[in-house]
Amino acid sequence: MKPEDKDFLSELFRAAVEAADPEKAVRAYLPARPKGRTVVIGAGKGAAQLAAAFERLWDGPLEGVVVTRYGYATPCRRIRVLDAAHPVPDAAGLAASQALFDAVKGLAEDDLVVALISGGGSALLPAPPGNLTLEDEAALNSALLASGAPISVMNAIRKQVSGIKGGRLAAACHPAKVVTLVVSDVPGDDPAQVASGPTVPDAGDREEARALVKTWGIRLPERIDAWLGGNEGEPPSPGDPVFAAHEVRVIASARLSLEAAAHRAEALGVPAVILSDSVEGEARDVARVHAAIAREVASRGRPFSRPVVILSGGETTVTIKGRGKGGRNTEFLLSLALAGEGIPFAALAADTDGIDGSEDNAGAFADGASIKRLRDLGVDPAALLAGNDAWTAFNRLDDLFVPGPTGTNVNDFRAILIR
Repeated sequence: MKPEDKDFLSELFRAAVEAADPEKAVRAYLPARPKGRTVVIGAGKGAAQLAAAFERLWDGPLEGVVVTRYGYATPCRRIRVLDAAHPVPDAAGLAASQALFDAVKGLAEDDLVVALISGGGSALLPAPPGNLTLEDEAALNSALLASGAPISVMNAIRKQVSGIKGGRLAAACHPAKVVTLVVSDVPGDDPAQVASGPTVPDAGDREEARALVKTWGIRLPERIDAWLGGNEGEPPSPGDPVFAAHEVRVIASARLSLEAAAHRAEALGVPAVILSDSVEGEARDVARVHAAIAREVASRGRPFSRPVVILSGGETTVTIKGRGKGGRNTEFLLSLALAGEGIPFAALAADTDGIDGSEDNAGAFADGASIKRLRDLGVDPAALLAGNDAWTAFNRLDDLFVPGPTGTNVNDFRAILIR
């Protein structure tokens, strides 16, 4: 790929991430100071950065605890920052869940709880209900991640197998008021879906979760399946009086980040179009649709004329069938490169949190010559795709994109440039 194309696409990614900057996002939604205590709780890949921003902006006494992924912490002076495993929960996450409950014990009506929630919190907050164990919840997460089900389906099931998700943490704050500030990483920006909504209840129930398991053919561990078969420990409903005074605000999202990237592209002289900020589906299938659009633009000048950069966001999924390395963005790109071989395009797909899947890259770059280059190296790109090994493909090409943790998370960013 031409260096100038990599630079251009990287600049659009930076614009998208800057639009979700924690301090900028928090500043616009600071709640009023309470008469009583202010307690900050939070979870997600961007929780530590949100907590640090809140500390800098808050004029008054402050205490609390947040949990983030290993390697994503940033120092805070008054808020304790814990870290735990993602995407499969561990004992540190279990301890962090308890620490959040401990932080909100014994609150009064004049107290305020500020919940800082971002993507990744589902795995970071294990709290197995009933007679289930951490190992059971880890097995559930592994089964969901391998299923290819969309994030909304996974979270609907997670909420039924938890003692903290689905609004349960907010219920524990009663009678204090809870203000939840959400950095959304889910298609459609439903705050009840981000991190499985520890402080935001929704109307889903056990029966719906069972139906989703059946519809998506998810192979649940036996003990999880037995738990879902009963009705013990269902989450509180949105109409529960404990939530009456609560407020929920989405302070950053894929939509806002894509719009920022589009403005940056146009400032650099390239028209931009946004297909959607809520694309879902199997990553390799979504890629083939994007490749078809790129081919139509390149060969017929429709539905957009050249030059143009095509932007999209959302969260694709990967049904794991092989044992390779990668994530949904590198898998998207390898499929895009195969379907778009020979088309004069350059593309970047990356997770805005800085990590895509199992390795340390956020995503990768690809163009119409990527497949030929792989074959010239003696690599079979179709076999790598079949084995979910897209990371190996782009590592061989030296086209991995490694910006490091960004401190925010508004889901996937995809940009396809056609000069």
